[in-house]
Amino acid sequence: MLLRRSGIAVDLVEIQPDGNATTGSGITLQGNALRVLREVGVWEQVSAQGCGTDGVTVAAPDGTPIFTQQDMRSGGDDLPATLGMRRPALQQILMDAVREAGVAVQLGCSVEKLLQDDTGVDVTFTDGTTGRYDLVAAADGLHSATRELIGVPDVPTPTGMAVWRTTTPRPEGIERTQLAFGGTAFIAGFCPTGDTTLYAYLVERNRDRDSLDPASYADEMRALAEGYGGHWETIRTAITDPDQVNYTWFHRHLIEGAWHRGRVVLVGDAVHACPPTLAQGAAMSLEDAYVLAELLGGSDTWDDALLTAYRDRRMPRVRMVVDASIQLGQWQLDGVRDADVPGLMGRTMTVLKELP
Repeated sequence: MLLRRSGIAVDLVEIQPDGNATTGSGITLQGNALRVLREVGVWEQVSAQGCGTDGVTVAAPDGTPIFTQQDMRSGGDDLPATLGMRRPALQQILMDAVREAGVAVQLGCSVEKLLQDDTGVDVTFTDGTTGRYDLVAAADGLHSATRELIGVPDVPTPTGMAVWRTTTPRPEGIERTQLAFGGTAFIAGFCPTGDTTLYAYLVERNRDRDSLDPASYADEMRALAEGYGGHWETIRTAITDPDQVNYTWFHRHLIEGAWHRGRVVLVGDAVHACPPTLAQGAAMSLEDAYVLAELLGGSDTWDDALLTAYRDRRMPRVRMVVDASIQLGQWQLDGVRDADVPGLMGRTMTVLKELP
């Protein structure tokens, strides 16, 4: 969308036939993520379908509230500190806006081969078609196939933690995110994602995924939730459909070297990823897109220097978020009880208030 605003022609190729618009549970978007979504012109739709809040309640495992803390508005005073929404709803808003911007969209297709020279990239797609492009921007996720195609050796590393996620109806009385630390899991949390929906999650040590039958996912998450009271009593009874439960390991990933090879550049989780302990994964990817589009739209020369400038501008901010997210999880894995969690989060969010 940002590239189209600069008059640049764009083809978007997405491997999922549905454009990812029917899968996923919930997502938490901090203010700096909302700032980018407003810049691309979808804030009104996002606001209408999500649930914005300004605080988080920390509770005991039995559900007793301990305190409520106001979150920092990292996107500016005119945006909520945090917005929760259903991932499929966000994806559909973005896909609709992409098409309205005049982007050529091809679903159910991926890149099979890349051959580049000094002036462009010849792409062979999995459906047998080909195309030539001035630039290929690969935002194909944590396990990016493009990263391997262009010879970047870095791969994500598990941190030792994992998360169970699902969506349920929103119980009466839930007004904001609530987190319980300790109990049968490291974290038991939930976040309203609209007037009638909720995103619930449980963080534990990662398990051998091969030993888990996806048909048992609802049972596994419900059993883990047995250790929590309060609103979890209602949430737990709604966890019945294994197809609505997602189980994911936490990973650490940050490419230290160049984020591009020639005229192919990596974006988002393909180049950096972190546990959702700060809820900054989506924000960092959105900021990547914002910065890269700004640089491309403001230059007639797309060369090594420009793509290096993109990496150099993003690296300090991304490294700070990755390191902080990893530290928050490691403190829990190590059982550290006097960790300065508020201080680390406060320092990080203060930096993120600044424009990327």
